[in-house]
Amino acid sequence: MSRIAEVIVLALGNSDEVMEPLLQYDDQRSWKGRFVPIPSSLGGGTMYGWASEFIRVGSRTGLLKHLESLPWDRPESVQVLIHDEEDDCFGLWMIRDGRLVEIPIPGTERFHAPAPETFECVPSPGYLVRTDQGEGHWRPDQTPEHLRDPRPAW
Repeated sequence: MSRIAEVIVLALGNSDEVMEPLLQYDDQRSWKGRFVPIPSSLGGGTMYGWASEFIRVGSRTGLLKHLESLPWDRPESVQVLIHDEEDDCFGLWMIRDGRLVEIPIPGTERFHAPAPETFECVPSPGYLVRTDQGEGHWRPDQTPEHLRDPRPAW
């Protein structure tokens, strides 16, 4: 399935060292791609930020698991912003209890389709929709949690 997504990683501390291997392609990773440093407006180096784009849903499977497993010395500072092609805005993930979890943003809700009958295709991340746009703004029907795909999309 083709769904373009942008991912931004922000982190403090030893983040340069931690992100260095992710600046190169590596066929051994479950996700396919690489990050590039976000340049500082003050010149030189990064401003503690890295960005990547993914053009297929399957190419990003395992990304969050990989990021949460890295040896961050300031895990509380790690923020991952993800904008999927169908999202109204970027979603926010942060490390809590050792796991990257989506942090609810006021005025948004992630909507999920029902789980597929088979797990042949990769899981869908759902759609992050602004809920504060008033009448007439498209909002899908929410699938009850027990009917959603239990597999992580990222």
